[in-house]
Amino acid sequence: MLPGPDRFTVSLASPRCYTCTTAAAQPAVRPHHPAEMAGLPPGLLRPVQAWSPERREGMENEQAVDIDLRHYARVVWRWLWLIVLASAIAGGGAFLASGLMTPIYEASTTLLIREGQNEAGLDYNSVLMSERLARTYSQLLKDAPVLEEVINRLKLGISPEALARMITVDNLRDTLLISLKVRSPNAEQAAAIANTVVEVFAEQHAQIASTSYSSSMQSLDREMQQLQSQIQATQQALDAERAKAIPSSAEIARLETLAAQYRSTYADLLQSYEGMRVAAASSSEALILTKPAKVPAQPILPRKELNTALAGAIGALLGLAAAFLIEHLDDTIKTEGDVQRVTQVPTLATIPRFSRSQSASKAPLMAAHPESAEAEAYRLLRANFQFATLGMGNSAITVVVSSAQPQEGKTTVAVNLSLSLARIGKQVLLVDTDLRRPTLHSQFGLPNDAGLTSLFLEEDPHPEEFIRDTGVTGLRLLTSGPIPANPAELLEYPHFATILARLQKLADYLILDSPPVLSVADAGILARKAGAVLLVAQPGKTRSDALKESVLNLERVRVRVLGVVLNKAGHRPGYYYSYEQHGRARSGVQAHWPRR
Repeated sequence: MLPGPDRFTVSLASPRCYTCTTAAAQPAVRPHHPAEMAGLPPGLLRPVQAWSPERREGMENEQAVDIDLRHYARVVWRWLWLIVLASAIAGGGAFLASGLMTPIYEASTTLLIREGQNEAGLDYNSVLMSERLARTYSQLLKDAPVLEEVINRLKLGISPEALARMITVDNLRDTLLISLKVRSPNAEQAAAIANTVVEVFAEQHAQIASTSYSSSMQSLDREMQQLQSQIQATQQALDAERAKAIPSSAEIARLETLAAQYRSTYADLLQSYEGMRVAAASSSEALILTKPAKVPAQPILPRKELNTALAGAIGALLGLAAAFLIEHLDDTIKTEGDVQRVTQVPTLATIPRFSRSQSASKAPLMAAHPESAEAEAYRLLRANFQFATLGMGNSAITVVVSSAQPQEGKTTVAVNLSLSLARIGKQVLLVDTDLRRPTLHSQFGLPNDAGLTSLFLEEDPHPEEFIRDTGVTGLRLLTSGPIPANPAELLEYPHFATILARLQKLADYLILDSPPVLSVADAGILARKAGAVLLVAQPGKTRSDALKESVLNLERVRVRVLGVVLNKAGHRPGYYYSYEQHGRARSGVQAHWPRR
């Protein structure tokens, strides 16, 4: 946009075409460069390439992801207290429970398998045999005979099954070692059980091996004695044959051959006997205790720090899950994004919840606390309200202020919006059209003996007779008057159109405070006659379906919904805070509301 009488707007209609709008001509597409038309250098304005659908779709996806992340972050921040509380309760409970648990001590010992090794050293077969023996011994260490003997020696007074649950046996990977661990509430008992189990198993294993070798060695010994007797008898017969005068060479050869056979057999038996003796001796040392169990100094269970940390983490996850579940089940409006998502209607302003001192004040907020953060929010509402009502006709802009449900602050919003408009020099007429529960007169301390309903009794109504001054320049009030028996029928009466037309001639803005949309039919009747509605919703109270139904009901009767005002929202630091501090420092004066 260029200054001067010949200013025009340049917009791209295509990558190489431009639209020029002047005061004397309608928009037209011309193949001239806008820089030349404006008298600017041709290189100053450059055509911009149009976005492709793929790029637009990608940006929409990124925006959706960003919105989801921000939504999740808001949920976590909103329910952070619940997450922290759940984590603290779970962690504290785990810490107390761990302190009440009986301490468990663990004693461990390590055994080396030697059985299966030959005298030449380790080879593949011997290693394989030892590994198999290690797995076998791991099972036998917890066998009933071993456990029963351990119970008898230590006088434990428990069953073998209970003792087996206290013992853990593991084969150390790629080694010939067996690890045996015992857990017990008594540290000395844990160490004693670990050492006694190994001792008893070694004794029983040696006894079994000795018994099996003893019978074989006794059999070999009998055979060797028989062979020795046969060798002696053969030697004697050989000596006698040689002592003869004429010895027989054939007999001597036979006897010598027989003696040699006996000696060879005896040597084989002797070698087998020695092998068995060595095996019996080595079997008694098949298990070597490389690391005896010691009395543990510290209990292994419970692990207070670990239990507390894990319980705290689980509690935080449960709190997070509960927060998202509550958010999923809670369908109330909370943010401006919820309003846009549910109703497709913009949010004109978010009014923070009043403080205790502000709520206790009998005067409206804009009069009692004009420099507060809440008052600044109403100024923002006023600005957006003026933009939303542009082009609504030459007569007074007539807007109904309503809500989906009662007790959402529609009257408070109507009063303070009217005050804000009056403070910038606008003539505002505030009308209490809630003919069931009127409250506007109490906001200004005025009587309600006559008002809107009184005009229905006159054939030629003159509203000026019933309009009251509020004490604020530019703001006047028409109270509801006596409550009628049939408010909806009264508002449908044709005479109300005449009354409304005359009221519109008396101000720039005509603000109608009406009953809730979903409670009675009055709000729909008023909205149809006014043509525009400003809805008030309370975060955390107004349900999404109620707000959506209110908008749909108004749109069905062709009423324009200007927007939604989120009332009684939580305070947010930042924008309003700076204005509040600036205003207080600047004025230092509190306004006084006139009372009648």
